[in-house]
Amino acid sequence: MAQADYDSTVEQAVAVATDGLKSQLLYGLYDKPPVGEAIFVAIQHVMAAFVGIITPGLLICAALGTTPETTGIIVSMSLFSSGICTFIQCRKFGPVGSGLLSLQGTSFAFLGPVIGVGTAAIASGSTPEQALALIFGVCFFGSAIEIMLSRFLHLLQEIITPVVTGSVVMIIGLSLIKTGMFSFAGGAPALQSETFGSTQNLALGGLVLAIVVFLTLSQNRFLRMGAIAIGLIVGYIISIVLGLVDFSSLSSLPLIRFPLPLRYGLDFNFAAFAPFVILYVITAIETVGDLTATSAVSGEPVSGPLYFKRIKGGVLGDGVNSAIAALLNTFPNTTFSQNNGVIQMTGVGSRYVGFYVAGIFAILGLVPIVGGIFQVIPQSVLGGATLVMFGSIAVAGLNIVASSGLDRRSTVIVAVTLALGLGVVYAPEIFADQPPLIKNVFSSGISTGGLTAILLNTFLPGRPKVKAEIPAAEMT
Repeated sequence: MAQADYDSTVEQAVAVATDGLKSQLLYGLYDKPPVGEAIFVAIQHVMAAFVGIITPGLLICAALGTTPETTGIIVSMSLFSSGICTFIQCRKFGPVGSGLLSLQGTSFAFLGPVIGVGTAAIASGSTPEQALALIFGVCFFGSAIEIMLSRFLHLLQEIITPVVTGSVVMIIGLSLIKTGMFSFAGGAPALQSETFGSTQNLALGGLVLAIVVFLTLSQNRFLRMGAIAIGLIVGYIISIVLGLVDFSSLSSLPLIRFPLPLRYGLDFNFAAFAPFVILYVITAIETVGDLTATSAVSGEPVSGPLYFKRIKGGVLGDGVNSAIAALLNTFPNTTFSQNNGVIQMTGVGSRYVGFYVAGIFAILGLVPIVGGIFQVIPQSVLGGATLVMFGSIAVAGLNIVASSGLDRRSTVIVAVTLALGLGVVYAPEIFADQPPLIKNVFSSGISTGGLTAILLNTFLPGRPKVKAEIPAAEMT
């Protein structure tokens, strides 16, 4: 028997012992639903994650002022790479991948620093395409951090506690709200046409925001899951009726766009790279949380050797997938948490559904018209939807912090982290006269806040002893 087959057999045998939770599932991790049912469930996963995958690319391209063709390529490759990376995470190749029904998509956590690096490069004389080469190079080499961390997750738990991760996630959400509000008022196109903050833009963005909020509170689970997508569609249709959408660029799109790795090349700058170090550490910790939740809702163990092996493989897969994404001309990939709600709703935790999800994303990425249609969404419509998403990220961070209990020490860590992290977001000019390395590291609220939280948690007296959830012996 081949080693891969033997490992799979062992995993299935151990998984059988945990079928108490599986009794609530229609299909467990290793069950194979009929093709029709699998595709139906896969479509629901795609709908839950689709907007989250394409939105970072749209916002980054808008901030960098890329051409419509480049924006379309980035969006297409975001979908295509999500398909490839989801397949790797679900299928598992050797030690790479968790083997769970876990979706991969473009990470929002990198949005602020990516825009910061890109706009700084353009300000220094680079073209948008050269700025993309720098971004992809930084993301590619940064992925090695997460790959290496997958071997030492047990050591991180002493330092990166829920207070640290929760504070950083709060900063991510709160700092992104600035980007969301910029889009809400019309974005860069509105600045050029002098309609920024116009009544029309604010009304359109407000309508989308109201729809998303209303549907999120609906008792109908399908409406709740599709709230953001429905809000975008309604806003898009109204924009078309008002004549705000220009479809002329779609006529020049090819029927199929095949991936061209390193289309823009790879560049590297250590000063630009520094802020990403913290982000890849935080991403690794978030991936552990996402995969733990996926294991729980799939009726799989959340402790023991099999669980730790999956966590280790999942974080390793996260790093490898981010490197693949950079080579395919898009931004870092990470595990998505949206699919956990779909697993609970459908009662289907089969990893084979992930293969269909991967196929759908890959096909969508090969069809340029998909990216083209979303590329021409008015910025105010996008802003109305993303404001809710970014606010939700901040609330998620608050919940992480609250879950650990706020004593005096934790309160100080959170307060100082938020103050310094958001302070550099509100007043980035304070580092204008500093060397490039200092400017790039500390002009990012995420890296400033992350470093602050880690240092305070490490050196402030009274740090509670954290019980290792991922023993070193089980990480080999």
